[in-house]
Amino acid sequence: MSSLFIAIHAIAATGVVLLGPIQIIRRAKDRRHRFIGRSWVILMYFVCTSGMFIYSLTGSFTIFHALAIWTFISTTLGVIAIRRGNVRRHIGMMVGSYLGALIAGVFAAVVPGREIPRLAVSDPGLLWSLVAVIIVAVTAWAIVVLRFVSGHDRKTSTAQTREGTGGEPLTPSSPSNAAPVTAK
Repeated sequence: MSSLFIAIHAIAATGVVLLGPIQIIRRAKDRRHRFIGRSWVILMYFVCTSGMFIYSLTGSFTIFHALAIWTFISTTLGVIAIRRGNVRRHIGMMVGSYLGALIAGVFAAVVPGREIPRLAVSDPGLLWSLVAVIIVAVTAWAIVVLRFVSGHDRKTSTAQTREGTGGEPLTPSSPSNAAPVTAK
């Protein structure tokens, strides 16, 4: 049963690490950002929850379990912050959660006795095959979202159509239709 949780944990953590830069680097914080962001949050919850069932290093509660609890809380606070319109707090919580995941991932990959170094020694072909499959799947997901999900907001588009923009939807190529973005 422990290996199932380790697999879920590793797959979700890889997705978190790969989707994070897309969210941070992309300038437009639009529907695509929210779509990928929701996927990222779900993956982060899988990472934190599955991590609570992994006791392979010491057999007891460790600093990694405490970090999983903290990351679950900070990710949730980031979601609540953006729901309330607090962009600055949202950014801080989400970037902090992402950096925490990166740091934990580095420790998981380099600390002897952990599952990743063991698998790298015992079956490197399997390890790198799994990594490649996860990278391809997450990249495909990001491409589908960025290519096929509309970038504009339905609410903004509908509100501006009512205001008399000629019934045309909000498009990125028409800056006169773009709503100003302000940080709180």
